[in-house]
Amino acid sequence: MRACFLIAALWNFAGAVPAVIDPTGMFAREFGRVLSDPVQVAVYRGAWVTSLLYGLGFLAVARNPARHTGVVLMGGLGKALFAINLAYMHLNGWTSPFAVLVIIGDIAFVAAFTLYFLRLRRLGIPLL
Repeated sequence: MRACFLIAALWNFAGAVPAVIDPTGMFAREFGRVLSDPVQVAVYRGAWVTSLLYGLGFLAVARNPARHTGVVLMGGLGKALFAINLAYMHLNGWTSPFAVLVIIGDIAFVAAFTLYFLRLRRLGIPLL
């Protein structure tokens, strides 16, 4: 499972670093439209900073998977809710095809995190 969380961290960094550096470019890739309002740019960048922090949390989990279950629960719920919201937006035609990659990736991590919790439970390790 350590490798899974290392990959999860890299996944978050792969989206967050470019989005924090160039939020308007990431928004254009994800939604196929221009983001020009400075307040919306700041809010969008802030959302990606949160993703960057989750990536740091996944690095901590990779180091000690049994210790940081709360990070996995929060990160997994965040990924699930984000994938649901992004899928809703995609189905309404509000995103670019790039969003499908993000949705599929986050769903894959939710599945992997679910397996992580099932393994912990089978080993008798407290989930929280």
